[in-house]
Amino acid sequence: MAEIVRRRSIPVKVGKVLVGGNHPIAVQSMTNTDTADVASTVEQTVALALAGSELVRVTVNTREAARAVPEIVQRLRDRHIDVPLIGDFHYNGHILLREYPACARALDKYRINPGNVGMGRQHDDNFRAIIDVALENDKPVRIGVNWGSLDQTLVTRMMDENARSSQPRDANEVVMEAMVVSALESAELAKSYGMSADRIILSAKVSGVQDLVDVYRELAIRSDYALHLGLTEAGMGRRGIVSSTAALSILLQEGIGDTIRVSLTPAPGGDRSEEVRTCQDVLQSLGIRSFSPSVTACPGCGRTTSTLFQEMANDIQTHIASHMPSWREVYPGVEGLKIAVMGCVVNGPGESKHAHVGISLPGTGEEPKAPVYVDGRLMTTLKGTTIVGDFISILDEYLETKYGEAARK
Repeated sequence: MAEIVRRRSIPVKVGKVLVGGNHPIAVQSMTNTDTADVASTVEQTVALALAGSELVRVTVNTREAARAVPEIVQRLRDRHIDVPLIGDFHYNGHILLREYPACARALDKYRINPGNVGMGRQHDDNFRAIIDVALENDKPVRIGVNWGSLDQTLVTRMMDENARSSQPRDANEVVMEAMVVSALESAELAKSYGMSADRIILSAKVSGVQDLVDVYRELAIRSDYALHLGLTEAGMGRRGIVSSTAALSILLQEGIGDTIRVSLTPAPGGDRSEEVRTCQDVLQSLGIRSFSPSVTACPGCGRTTSTLFQEMANDIQTHIASHMPSWREVYPGVEGLKIAVMGCVVNGPGESKHAHVGISLPGTGEEPKAPVYVDGRLMTTLKGTTIVGDFISILDEYLETKYGEAARK
């Protein structure tokens, strides 16, 4: 299998997390609570962190929100949650960071959108004010361009230049180029104010898969800044997951990207942590990082008229999810475990032998027995109504033998 060669970017320290360079690609998420509501924001941040979000961003849009940030951070630390907290600033960040220095100190990074910090001279003054606060507090910044709030002065200038060209480009191409230019020019402006390259992360988010790929390829070619990837406004449910996965996978396979986020629209009352798990699944599917044991299960066909293998695969997934918080502590390396739950003799034994622990359940017309393979060898054959429980017991014993004993040596 060909190894994914990471683009060499300048590493940036965000709180205790190192982003870029040879460091692991970090999973990021964002709260959707009112940041001024300290209790709700703390609870959601805790949930995101426990789900595996290694960076969490919060909206800081009002004086009440800015005033709440230090207390949010303190409550998180009191609960031993040390996930870096990022402040998301639009329009008034230069005001809030100056008026609330405790907020500026408490945050681990500031996100600046160059498209809405002001126009003309005001843009430069407001942008510089945020950079100055970042320098005073030794905080990194993410310069996050978004095509929904792109600097219209820049777009107009580039559109006019394109119109005068002997070979004008498509309007969408000009907008995508403006995204890249906005990010790079803003980074150069930050450096001119004293910000070093190892304190700058760039992002340029759009909502189209191919546009996102084109923009980030250009950023990767034309700079060595750390890059945060994400398809903005990806959508709800399956569409959002598929679109984000398609975009991220292309770029990650090309070695582009240092942090990622899947911006899913949650269902009313839905689980915000779904976007964290999707990021983890993308990275794990590409073989870039492992977060949880993987379960291979066949899709079923006419040979698998029994629902036992489906129920069993679900039971094992539930068993893993409920135990992973403790397994990470006592079984280092358990994230790389591979389990197979197969439904018939066609691919069952083969897939089971390729897994660390696998079971091949009987399909239609087959003898009612289930061979269990451990590290490629037949260990035992299960029968009867206790197959699921028996297999989970074998799995737990394997964990203790392979990972528990190794950790104690």
